Amino acid sequence: MKITHLDLKVVSIPLPTPIPSARIVIKTADCVLVTLHTDEGATGEGMVFTLNGHRLSVLHETLRSLEPLVLGLDPAMSAAFWQRAWADIAFLGHRGATVVGMSGIDMALWDLRGKQAGLNVSRLIGACRDTLPIYRSGSLRLSSTIDQLQAEAAGFVKDGYRAMKMSLGKPAMQEDVDRVRAVRQAIGPGVRLMADCNQQFTADRAIRLGRRLEEFELGWIEEPVPYHDHAGEAAVAAALDTPIASGESEYARFGMLDMLQRKSADILMPDLQRMGGPTEFLKVAHVAEVFNTPISPHLFTEMSLSLAATLPNALIVEHMPWFAPLYGQAIQLDADGNVAVPTGPGWGYAFDPQAVARYAV
Repeated sequence: MKITHLDLKVVSIPLPTPIPSARIVIKTADCVLVTLHTDEGATGEGMVFTLNGHRLSVLHETLRSLEPLVLGLDPAMSAAFWQRAWADIAFLGHRGATVVGMSGIDMALWDLRGKQAGLNVSRLIGACRDTLPIYRSGSLRLSSTIDQLQAEAAGFVKDGYRAMKMSLGKPAMQEDVDRVRAVRQAIGPGVRLMADCNQQFTADRAIRLGRRLEEFELGWIEEPVPYHDHAGEAAVAAALDTPIASGESEYARFGMLDMLQRKSADILMPDLQRMGGPTEFLKVAHVAEVFNTPISPHLFTEMSLSLAATLPNALIVEHMPWFAPLYGQAIQLDADGNVAVPTGPGWGYAFDPQAVARYAV
């Protein structure tokens, strides 16, 4: 089997409600969908994304520029593509759009490898579990009132979630404390609750807020300071009993190794596109295991599930439903709030052609 061409489709998914974040108001999730075709008719799928369409054309052009490195390749030699691409992007650097572009092709190669073997990616690697805990993300935002937070959180529990994440970052620290208390009251003590600071605080403020939140037994406090301030993250992590989670904004092995060596996070959050795809994602996860550090993959649920199933140190997976409309199969929770690892060949999830056409740019 040889790869014959790379197909790219651009889609824009409007969010049901615009989401004010720490830096922008998020209105759309915009993706370049990657499909690799072979001479035997098999295809492999991957995707990369940006927000509000910003620099989407850059990602598209980066992917296209990497096409010569994958043409003619046997999908079973996916690591050869990664090695070539890593060397090819060195002049512009191993961060940013260059790494993101690599990831889309690497994802599609892994999908093809699984299909070539007739195995889900988790079984191709060697799974250690067939279900995983999952948490609901993308809601419980700063723009919501306390009444809205409580209603939304209670709704997630009714939907079967046993873990969820909310945002922090109100101007007054007491507001954040009151909002966490309200959500905890709405969901009860048996549901995991995590809180995301979206890189808004100084280390001192994060420590003071974190100490006030300890009574609510948060699963973690996420990205308390700007992501590149690993010393600040380490100071917060050392000061608090509540675990600190971070890493979704870092790139590839060097950024993540720096975090592990500095003890910047109690829980590492590798992002599949910022890792450059599954090849590097797995390496980073294994190094984290050496450092006795659990991981929680950031986004890309439909692909992260198969990867996390192979990792003893995978704590929980994130479900941000932005990309769910693109897929022909929905993620289903069991009675314990866990999700089954897919068993179909490749990723086990595939893009729905009608949905792709509906959201096409």
